[in-house]
Amino acid sequence: MTDLTKLSAAALADKLASREVSSVEATRAHLDRIAAVDGDIHAFLHVSERALDVAAGIDTRRAAGEQLGPLAGVPLAIKDVLVTTDMPSTSGSKILEGYMSPFDATVVARARVAGLVPLGKTNMDEFAMGSSTEHSAYGPTRNPWDLERIPGGSGGGSAAAVAAFEAPLALGSDTGGSIRQPAHVTGTVGMKPTYGGVSRYGAIALASSLDQVGPVTRTVLDAGLLHDVIGGHDPHDSTSLAEAWPSFAAAAREGATGDALKGLRVGVIKELPDSGFQAGVSESFRAALDAMQAHGAEIVEISAPHFEYGVAAYYLVLPAEASSNLAKFDSVRFGMRVDVPGGTVEDVMAATRDAGFGDEVKRRIILGTYALSAGYYDAYYGSAQKVRTLIQRDFDEAFAQVDVIATPSAPTTAFKLGEKIDDPLQMYLNDVTTIPANLAGVPGISIPSGLAAEDGLPVGIQFLAPAREDARLYRVGAALEAVLLDEWGGPLLDRAPMLDSMGGAR
Repeated sequence: MTDLTKLSAAALADKLASREVSSVEATRAHLDRIAAVDGDIHAFLHVSERALDVAAGIDTRRAAGEQLGPLAGVPLAIKDVLVTTDMPSTSGSKILEGYMSPFDATVVARARVAGLVPLGKTNMDEFAMGSSTEHSAYGPTRNPWDLERIPGGSGGGSAAAVAAFEAPLALGSDTGGSIRQPAHVTGTVGMKPTYGGVSRYGAIALASSLDQVGPVTRTVLDAGLLHDVIGGHDPHDSTSLAEAWPSFAAAAREGATGDALKGLRVGVIKELPDSGFQAGVSESFRAALDAMQAHGAEIVEISAPHFEYGVAAYYLVLPAEASSNLAKFDSVRFGMRVDVPGGTVEDVMAATRDAGFGDEVKRRIILGTYALSAGYYDAYYGSAQKVRTLIQRDFDEAFAQVDVIATPSAPTTAFKLGEKIDDPLQMYLNDVTTIPANLAGVPGISIPSGLAAEDGLPVGIQFLAPAREDARLYRVGAALEAVLLDEWGGPLLDRAPMLDSMGGAR
């Protein structure tokens, strides 16, 4: 592994800005890393053929004295849920195999303008439906900490690419935890912004009222730097918030150097019991809280009585919206088409969807269509929306008492591939702590909090803040990150049993 692939995005950006390193050199180092290890990890579905040309263009502009953005020349991985003009956009599904978009997603377009270098598209659960990246039509991604374990989902490809030093930065999407839960199990940082804070235009929709695009990185500062690039109002997205946002990188720097933990009121939900959580996860969570308290934070027990209904409500709202969003895959407008000689349009549509959609997608479409059907709408979908309102009220009451809420980012460390694939309910329960943020539209961040004692695998702590207070999460996350890095004596990922640069287990 070269030193360039181990640098944080911020450190690499500094070397690029000083011209100590060229973007071509940085990009080639990451492409070499992908070639060496991705055969084992399978984080990427497509690697860009233009990456070195894009990097060379950045170097030329920098040599000409052009003022470039803070991340100009830094490589970037892109979750395959985000459409791109120069690489296929499949959303992990056979039904979109080989699909080339006529436009870039807004976040991709903004990354290009900022001078980031797209490395490729990362693997994901089909249409972002899953918590393990095992539901990808193109095969599972493996966790760099243990190749027999899952990297989380649906954005396991982005998290694994960052954890394996194949990319310093990645874009993900989070509908119920698909940025934060993979961060938890791979020892990375994942941020779900306030709903509407980052454009969803060009993100292949799963559940439109829940989906949110965000950064996946190795440090809180790196997440803030990428968030600064992709965030802000977008007239193409009707849900985009039309307001000015502070610099999230500045907030992270403030948190890392100041007293962000002193006097901070941290809420811990009393209805979130230890039962159901792996012992090592609970121990790491309590140790992180103790570290915060030792640096001046106040731990406050709060009540959120409706959070326990979050998973049930979510798995009615999400399938209902998914069944509507996926109706566009009709074999007529785009995507694959299975011909049925002598058949009707309906026959062709049914055959195409049968061949193109995987089992989990079919399961959720059926569930969502049922929940929206006449006679059941009020009993299921309507009731779920009422629970959603109650969860939003729980957040409002909690944030009247505390500055942030803290939870474990997920109940367990990375489970083994195949362990839960045939048990949808157990898979769904992986999102128990992350789902409420999506239902309420509030921001959430997961940062590494240590290794579980029983298996040595990474664990994350999640912080939630009121809507529009994303900067608060960057300050708090960076402050705790600094405390923990000092305790650990270096990054958590340095203790991972990584694959070496030649592709074998180290």
